[in-house]
Amino acid sequence: MKRVSNKTKIVILQGSPNAKGNTVILADEIARGAVTAGAKVEKFFLQNLNIASCNACQSCQEPKAKGCVIDDDMDEIYKATLEADAIVFACPIYWFTMSAQLKQVMDRFYAFVTPDGGHRFAGKRIGLAFTFGGDDLLDSGCINAIRAFQDAFAYIKAPITGMVYGSTGAGSIRKNKALMRKALELGHQLAAK
Repeated sequence: MKRVSNKTKIVILQGSPNAKGNTVILADEIARGAVTAGAKVEKFFLQNLNIASCNACQSCQEPKAKGCVIDDDMDEIYKATLEADAIVFACPIYWFTMSAQLKQVMDRFYAFVTPDGGHRFAGKRIGLAFTFGGDDLLDSGCINAIRAFQDAFAYIKAPITGMVYGSTGAGSIRKNKALMRKALELGHQLAAK
């Protein structure tokens, strides 16, 4: 494992409503891998934050705009993700795609579109972590969430470093040793410069 500078910063956005659930366990293993590789990790448990929906006012796209005009906890996420070298998006799959908590945050990142059509996430390393109750990527709908993130991050030129996902029952993710190893390794990869 390659050791990196403590200056490497990773932000984890946990989009599960269950603070002790499988998604959080998987995201915590990614964090553990990143920390053992020397990175600093900051986590946001979205369920506990006051984050409004994007209201499509377009104020963030005005020539002299300084970002989103909505004053809520998203301001903390904006600041942390701008300073981050890597960002992990973690969520359970609900009704065949990402959770509402994470989708709301994704919509608000529209404020990071730059005047030249770029995005402030361009070049940041991206990690994905999903848990689901189906038997595979297709019947669970996880493939839909993966595709949404692939399309979004390809568009804004932020490379997906890796992803981990797995089928789970309540609290059972820890039993999937292979998946937990992959999560730990993803943390190492996100920490590497």
